[in-house]
Amino acid sequence: MADPFKFELVAPERQLLSAYAAEVVVPGGDGYFTVLKGHAPVLTTLKAGMLDVLLEGGDERRFFVRGGFADTGAHGLTVLAEEAIAVEALDADALAQSVKNLQEDIADAKNDAARNDAEQKLVELREVIDALKQEGIG
Repeated sequence: MADPFKFELVAPERQLLSAYAAEVVVPGGDGYFTVLKGHAPVLTTLKAGMLDVLLEGGDERRFFVRGGFADTGAHGLTVLAEEAIAVEALDADALAQSVKNLQEDIADAKNDAARNDAEQKLVELREVIDALKQEGIG
């Protein structure tokens, strides 16, 4: 197993993970890349996709991330995501119901602002669902 490095995953609402990782696969704006200890300094945007973490002890963690930045260098790797959800916390039935609810919100919107807000939330939710499907989840 590769030498561990400091890894932090932070979303607006909280820090999701702070641990030593052997390897992290990041959905960078230009494509997926793998970070190991000693990775060259990189600052990149994130695309919607799966972030795979192999922890120092061998445990694996998966997160859906959307938007934000990944910063790697001598300090390790920090991922600041606009949205990050542990895969085990995702429920396909709940996601499908959320899509249905948002579609109803769009149809029932009383003004453009409410409609636009619901449409944006639907786009974001579909990104989650698409990323899960690409990974064979859900």
